[in-house]
Amino acid sequence: MAIFLIAVAELFGTALWFTPNAVIGALQQAWGLAATDLGWLTGAVQVGFLLGTLGIGLSGLADRIDASRLFAGACLVGAMSNALLPLAGGFWPAVLLRLITGMTLAGIYPIGMKLMVGWAPGRTGLGLAWLVGMLVLGTALPHALHAFSQAGIFDLPWASGVWGASLLALLAGLVVWRLGEAPHVAAAKRRSPPVQAVLDFSVFAIPGYRRAAGGYFGHMWELYTLWALLPLLLASALPQASTVTLALGSFALIAIGGPGCWLGGWLSQHIGSRRVAMLGLAGSGACCLVYPWAASLPAAMLLPFLGCWSALAVVDSAHFSALSARAVPSQRMGTALTLQNAIGFGISVISLVVLVPVWPLLDKWIAWLLLPGPLVGLWLLRQPILDASKTN
Repeated sequence: MAIFLIAVAELFGTALWFTPNAVIGALQQAWGLAATDLGWLTGAVQVGFLLGTLGIGLSGLADRIDASRLFAGACLVGAMSNALLPLAGGFWPAVLLRLITGMTLAGIYPIGMKLMVGWAPGRTGLGLAWLVGMLVLGTALPHALHAFSQAGIFDLPWASGVWGASLLALLAGLVVWRLGEAPHVAAAKRRSPPVQAVLDFSVFAIPGYRRAAGGYFGHMWELYTLWALLPLLLASALPQASTVTLALGSFALIAIGGPGCWLGGWLSQHIGSRRVAMLGLAGSGACCLVYPWAASLPAAMLLPFLGCWSALAVVDSAHFSALSARAVPSQRMGTALTLQNAIGFGISVISLVVLVPVWPLLDKWIAWLLLPGPLVGLWLLRQPILDASKTN
């Protein structure tokens, strides 16, 4: 039950991340925003998340405060900053609120991972797979909302959607607050020495953590850029498709990663997280390699290929965190996972900024620029990663 509650709380909490995506049209009309302004609103959340994860990771806060309290507090502050968005009255106050929301998400996503690891000992890969699968569905959801809006299926005031996301975040915080820490985690924390509080990079001295985190960094070079490109690849494959069809298709191509994560979690119970991660990297790398030729296939064959690529690109995501959590002592886990998220997310931003703008120039050959990520990840995971609890 704890695994299910944390996974649902993660979905509700990270709903704050994508709120503006669902109300883009209304924001443009309400505040007279240009397309470039909307990019600032999205980018502010990304920058906030990066700053928040670096701050939490380097300060040791992730291991000095109970994860359940940090998660609940982040949900509360994030819900408040998000709920104020309709009252911002203009562009720059909204950017500041989205920056704050992004910082609070640093206390929701990676800290949710720490909670899951604590409540799912021996089933870390499975638990994190459910958590990341929920995040994938949240990532895809704005495309579905956009499709429904374009089709005229609903017509609610845009502020109601924003406030609804805040209510979900509050519910997530309440659930996790009531759940608390796993009993064995709370007991271990009482026995552990105080955690270093400032600029803690010490986890990178652990070879297994370096390899697992490095594999995650290669994975992140590909994943978010692929998600950003999928609507463009779909539009190229279906040039006559309507806006609604393209939006629903984009939702389906990204959302398929959710069940893919859950399948990977089940598979990790049989072959281990490292092998699942390597299968995902090898599969998505193969898709990067062959896409320039696959792009000329008929749509009936190309669309399943894109769906398979999308699923393979994310099926391994949870397992890098599972491997990192296994490689470090339990009292360093929060810092390790938060720093891994921060650096990986920073790499994804670099990939997005560098690769997406060259899509019009490279077209289908852009897939080859995604390929180094999976290849580096595979190389780093070539050796087994030792369990810290068995080496101390």
